[in-house]
Amino acid sequence: MLQDLLHVIRPLGILLMAFSAAYLPPIGVSLYFDEGALPAFLAGAATNFAVGFLMWGVGRRHRRELKSRDGFLLVALIWVMLAATATVPLILGLGMSFTDAYFEAVSGVTTTGATVITGLDHIPHAHNLWRHELTWLGGLGIIGLAMAVLPLLGVGGMQVYRAEATGPIKDSKLTPRFVQTARSIWLIYFGLTVACILSFRLGGMSWFDAFCHSFSVMSLGGFSTHDASIGFFDSPLIESIAILFMLLAGINFATHFVCWRGRSLRPYLRDAEIRTMLILVVASSVGIALYIWLLGVYPDFLTALRHSTFNIISVGLTCGLASTDFGQWPIFASLWMLTLSCVLSAAGSTGGGIKMIRLLILFKQSARELMSLVHPNAVSTLKVGGQVISDRTVLSVFGFIHLYTITVVTLGFALVISGMELSTAFSAVLASINNMGPGLGIVGPGGTYQPLSDFQTWICTIAMLAGRLEVFVLIVLLTPTFWRE
Repeated sequence: MLQDLLHVIRPLGILLMAFSAAYLPPIGVSLYFDEGALPAFLAGAATNFAVGFLMWGVGRRHRRELKSRDGFLLVALIWVMLAATATVPLILGLGMSFTDAYFEAVSGVTTTGATVITGLDHIPHAHNLWRHELTWLGGLGIIGLAMAVLPLLGVGGMQVYRAEATGPIKDSKLTPRFVQTARSIWLIYFGLTVACILSFRLGGMSWFDAFCHSFSVMSLGGFSTHDASIGFFDSPLIESIAILFMLLAGINFATHFVCWRGRSLRPYLRDAEIRTMLILVVASSVGIALYIWLLGVYPDFLTALRHSTFNIISVGLTCGLASTDFGQWPIFASLWMLTLSCVLSAAGSTGGGIKMIRLLILFKQSARELMSLVHPNAVSTLKVGGQVISDRTVLSVFGFIHLYTITVVTLGFALVISGMELSTAFSAVLASINNMGPGLGIVGPGGTYQPLSDFQTWICTIAMLAGRLEVFVLIVLLTPTFWRE
């Protein structure tokens, strides 16, 4: 066990030292607005670099090409350690406890968007930017960013990639060199973020709000600079811009890359995940709009459609921004949106949850099993979007959904045992493990996670990490087999 740790400490230290550069934007904002936040971010940058340097020093004599098992350990440690070091500005600048600061930092790097902070409109600009920057870096994964740099540092990248990308597409490579793939996808992510910033600015946001909300939208992170979230602006234009870029962020970035490289929109049209996602979005938006309009929540259908469309896309794609407090809608609407958050995002997107590709495989396999009951001697092949899905992948999907369900039930009952009301408890766990943010009740869009006890806060923190690491990575570290030589 000790040897495994020593072999991953060096690359972990290098990444932590590199992460110190992330403090430069909030340091610059601190100097510009002069709100007294500068010392907290200087201390945070220094702490981050010092911890990374210490780890690098301890592990520099233990170098080897990373194995698959090292990749799992490194991925888990990166998310845990980056969130831990990112708490320093929150503790020193906002006076938060370590539990609350760690929850906020984990919520950022896992792109969950759940918050324990109230009065977001009045905290220093630098701290708001820091929260949103964490979501942006976590959007495609700090691992993905590091993959474009790790080979230059003499650290193998593919093992780390395979450890983090546990979905059905983990072995696909879009260019002959993996580093080129990582860089190309990050360039697309960066380009779409710039386009989103400019669109929000033209839509009426200030430059600061445009930057922060673009980071949230493209990472599907859900943080906002205002307690009222996107509803603060009360602008159909801004909501439409957010809808467009949330949909783009919810699509597999590999598909974006293929379209860009081929200068064609045809891959979008052939993508089974996109087709299913759009069908669910349109049907749900119209259906929920009719439902809340007929029940008198809104005086006219167009207003109901405006809010149902935005919130269904935001919640379903695990962004979590809200145009209104949908917690006040009839309970069915909120439950349906929570259900969509489990499956609507595509694999390879910045969204969370089970992912659409797994849902499609699950339904296709169920249909194949039903057919085999009627025609036991028939031979059928499972295909999604024209691509043959191997039996090994099908088993992996069933294994993932099994572990996902067990995790939700276990953590949900842990919150119930702690004294939380049943619907609030399970919605909080679902919102956390899907990296979506708002749940129901006190953790709904009109509230925060601040009222939770420390125990409840840590349960939700574990759920967020499990969701971002797609359950497998976290659970495999708890098995005796993993640590056996």
